[in-house]
Amino acid sequence: MKRLLTLALALTLGGAMDKAAATDIRIYPSFTEVREPVSAAGKTLTVALPQEAWNGVIGGSLDLEGLAFDSAVQKLEANWLSGLEGKTVYLEREGGKTEPVTLVRAKDLLVKDASGKYFTARYEDLQFDVLPPANPLSPSQTLTYSLKNAGSGTLSYLTRSVSWQPRYTLKASDAGAQLSALADIRNATDLPYEVKNTELYAGDVNVQGDMMPPAPMLMREGVTTQATAGYAAPKIQSGGEMRGLYKYTLSTAFTLPANSVVTLPFLTPKLTKFERYAGLNTYFGTDKREGTLSRFYRFTADDRLPAGPVTVREDGRIVGMAFISETRKGGEVEFTLGEDPDVAYTRTVQTVGQVKDAKGNVTKTTYKVTYTFESSKSRTVRAEVTERVGGRRVTIDSAAPVQNQGTATLKVDVPANGKASKTFTVVVDNG
Repeated sequence: MKRLLTLALALTLGGAMDKAAATDIRIYPSFTEVREPVSAAGKTLTVALPQEAWNGVIGGSLDLEGLAFDSAVQKLEANWLSGLEGKTVYLEREGGKTEPVTLVRAKDLLVKDASGKYFTARYEDLQFDVLPPANPLSPSQTLTYSLKNAGSGTLSYLTRSVSWQPRYTLKASDAGAQLSALADIRNATDLPYEVKNTELYAGDVNVQGDMMPPAPMLMREGVTTQATAGYAAPKIQSGGEMRGLYKYTLSTAFTLPANSVVTLPFLTPKLTKFERYAGLNTYFGTDKREGTLSRFYRFTADDRLPAGPVTVREDGRIVGMAFISETRKGGEVEFTLGEDPDVAYTRTVQTVGQVKDAKGNVTKTTYKVTYTFESSKSRTVRAEVTERVGGRRVTIDSAAPVQNQGTATLKVDVPANGKASKTFTVVVDNG
C-alpha cells in the first residue's frame, strides 16, 4: 500500500523521514502530541509543514529530541504555484479551447497571453505539464535546524487538529440496563496519518493556547475507515492510570484519513446499580410551588468512565441524550433527560415556630415542608426531591446541625394513577 503522508512532513535539505517507522500519536481530549522520527545525514535538518498542518499546531510546542542543535529558524515558504511564475501554463477558455499563457504572479493568478494582455484567471481553469500537489495554493512553514552532529531523533509538537472522545449508549428495559461506549478519533485536517503507535488519554490536561478542539462528528456504530483489503481494525486496550490520567492503547497500527472520524468499540462496563426516577433539584423558600418532575437516571459502573455524551434508549427507542463527566470506578453517574409531564408536585411551607432575641428580631425559625406528588402513569414511579437550605446553622429533621447549607432529600413511591405525600422539618438558626 502506498505510504501516506504522516502529517505531510516533508524532510529535505539533509533531513529525511525515518522510512522504518510511521508517526506515533498521543491523543488527549482537546489536543494531540505528534511524534515523528527524523534523521539527518549532515548538520542541517529542514522540516516543511503544510499550512493546513501548521494551523493546528499549538505555539511553543515544537521540540526536537535526540538531536542537539545550535539554532532553529522558522520561515513561511511560498506555495507550489509560485515556483511556476514566469513559466508557461495552459488556460481553458469558454468552449473548451486551451491556450498557453505565462503565469506572471501566483498570488492573484495574474497571467499574460500571447498578445501581451494581462488578466487574472481562475485556478480551476489552469492546466499544467507537471502533477500539482494536493494543495497547490497553500504555503508551508519551514523549520531549519543547525545540528551539532548528524543522526536520528524525534520531532514532536502539539496540535488541536486531532482529538478523541468517547460516546456512550445506555440501553434500558424492564429487564435491566447495559452500558457500552465507542471512541471517536477525529482528524480535522486535509492530511492523512499513517499511525504506528496510538495512545488515548482521558482526564483533565491543560495546555497553553486558546483554540478549542473541533466537535466530534457523530457516526453510526462500528468502525469507519478507508476500505482496505484485509484491513484489521485495532482494538482499544486499557493502559492503566498515570498521575490522574487514564491511558488506553490501540492494539495495531491504523490509518487515520484526512477529514475523517475513525470509530472503534471502546468500553462495555458492567452496571452495578441502575435506577430511574422522577426528580427535582431545588432551593428552600417559603413560597408555594407547583410543577412537574424531571426524568432522571442514576447508575454506577465497574470501570472508570471518561467524559463524553450518552444516548439513552428505552426498549430500543431513543429517549434523550446527556453528558457524563469524568467518573471513577464505582462512582455514581446521575443525569436528567427533561421534564416528565405525568408526575406533578405541589409544595407548601408552614412556619411552626420562631425564636426572637431581646430586640424582637427572629433568630431561629422552624418550618414544615410538604411535597404532594400526583402521577398519571400506569405503573408505580419513584419520586425524589433534593432541596438545599441556606443559613448560619441548619437542622433538617433529626439530623445533626450543619453550617451554611443543609440538604433535604425526599424519596417516595407514587402509586399508579395515584398520590403520595412526604414532609420534612427545617430549623434555620441565624442567631
